[in-house]
Amino acid sequence: MIDTLQMEMNEYLPLRDVVFQTLRQAILRGEISPGERLMEIHLAQKLGVSRTPVREAIRMLELEGLVTTVPRKGTVVAEITISDLEDVLEVRQALEALAVRLVCKRITKEQLAQMKCLATDFRETLNRDDVVACAEADMKFHDAIYDATGNKRLIQILNNLWEQMYRYRMEYLKDKDSHQILVEEHEEILRALEARDEQKALEATCRHIDRQKEHIIAELSEKHS
Repeated sequence: MIDTLQMEMNEYLPLRDVVFQTLRQAILRGEISPGERLMEIHLAQKLGVSRTPVREAIRMLELEGLVTTVPRKGTVVAEITISDLEDVLEVRQALEALAVRLVCKRITKEQLAQMKCLATDFRETLNRDDVVACAEADMKFHDAIYDATGNKRLIQILNNLWEQMYRYRMEYLKDKDSHQILVEEHEEILRALEARDEQKALEATCRHIDRQKEHIIAELSEKHS
């Protein structure tokens, strides 16, 4: 809900960018729902800013495909669609394949130990009824894999894709039947990386992404049927 928005000021960023990041994170985390209207006046009042940075932020959100303009309704948060999901996952799968190839060549004992700790943290969050905590723990595990590539540009792109996936991931994590599968998939990926077995790491990563894709598409299809 827009009424719960809170903006953290950053003296190093233009106000429009702070507003943009605030709205972007709220949309990606599902705090502003698909189909919900974004009204400049209301947002400006809520965030304590003028309408200009809000208008600029909304334009930036539209360029990312997170909001869209609907005739006679105005600007609304874009719906979660199967087409968007498939587009993001096609790119993510290709880049994650590159990532695991690099990690198999470059991973250190310290990085592997950190990944194991993060995999354990993720497993433990599943015992709590907190989907957001599960999503954050899952993201940290994958971030550790990306960091181990040592490729800053690849890390940046993958993190951006991961954020675009956040809304879909939340839907997946709400299904408790998926939890044990995720734990097993993380362990499978870890074993392959520890063995520096590029082929097994690629196969495990592809299965991990494909299973999520199938599940989320089934959920979206059911909602729109």
